[in-house]
Amino acid sequence: MRGLVVAAVVAVLVVLNAGPALAHGFSSTVYAGLTSPESGHVRAELGLEYDLLVVSAADYEHDDPLFRQGTAAFDARDSTAQATALDDHADAVLRYVTDRFTISAGQACAPTQDGDFGIVEREGVPYARLVLDYRCPAAESHEIHTGLFPDAEGYVRDTKTIVTYDLDLTSGSAALDAQQPAFSTRQSGIERFWEFFRLGAEHLLTGLDHILFLLALIAGSRRLREIVLAATTFTLAHSVTFILAALGLVRVPASFIEPVIALSIAVVAAWPLWRLWRGSTDLASEGHFSLDRAGWARLAVVFCFGLAHGLGFASALGIDTAWSWTLLWSLLVFNLGIEVVQLAIIAVVFPLLALLRHRSLVAPRWTTGTIAAGVSVMGLTWFVQRVVGA
Repeated sequence: MRGLVVAAVVAVLVVLNAGPALAHGFSSTVYAGLTSPESGHVRAELGLEYDLLVVSAADYEHDDPLFRQGTAAFDARDSTAQATALDDHADAVLRYVTDRFTISAGQACAPTQDGDFGIVEREGVPYARLVLDYRCPAAESHEIHTGLFPDAEGYVRDTKTIVTYDLDLTSGSAALDAQQPAFSTRQSGIERFWEFFRLGAEHLLTGLDHILFLLALIAGSRRLREIVLAATTFTLAHSVTFILAALGLVRVPASFIEPVIALSIAVVAAWPLWRLWRGSTDLASEGHFSLDRAGWARLAVVFCFGLAHGLGFASALGIDTAWSWTLLWSLLVFNLGIEVVQLAIIAVVFPLLALLRHRSLVAPRWTTGTIAAGVSVMGLTWFVQRVVGA
């Protein structure tokens, strides 16, 4: 019992020190749409987070005027001034982007800018729109490589580049990052599947808030059938909103979703505490499994909060407009990666928790209560921090 208490206290201190933003980590998503209007010509439409583009390009080129003008425009939240800052320093910005985002067809393709910079918003964040024309030698395939916003710059970590392409008589999508910085249009369907599957698995493993929500479900479930039913309800709920967001039918700001996700952890974890307070012994009993009114109410709460988590998954990829059906399929694979990791966590944690309950020197329901209390405190801490920081 003392070990459980110490573990809970240490976990809370870690969360307090880490802060709410580190539940997913500071990351950025780059968007690239590639088409081929004619042989030997690739048109790339890039979407890059504006403030990162300014500081990264300024640092790369040692261009203090770009930094001052660009950050002033960002602080003023003036999209016209932001576009002007990029246009005034287009050479420096282009050198940064074209050195780190390359296309080759046997040999490097030569890029030129098509039109001026534009500014659009994704989830309330300004993004720079840049169109590049790449002239390439005639070839049957192209290779795309990205090194935009690397960890080494120290501004963000784990940048993802989502690419959709219609090149070389084929179309598809790819997810690039530091571990997988390049792909070829000759890649197989299995390779494309693995990229997004891995991306989904990594997202859940590095998203501490989603893991804690799952732990809250496990801690509040006495039987395997109960946790499977709760996890299935959660899966159905977040799959619905994830797909709706990917289709562009639902759009909710992250400033609202992130506190709700934190609140969901606290509420679901507090559920067994509420039953203990009312004197229920169901958490410690072994009898026949059946859903009473409280059980249905818990599933309803899980479903509602699962809807919020689905929007959180979508927000993590910056989904705020309707994407192509090709990319939607890749996002479903991303969701599958999330589910596989979720089931793996259940398969590992639930037996360990059951063993701990049976081996505990105190009543099993108090073992559950201690774990639930620690997770609930974490959720409440995040909720307050995210509301204050919104």
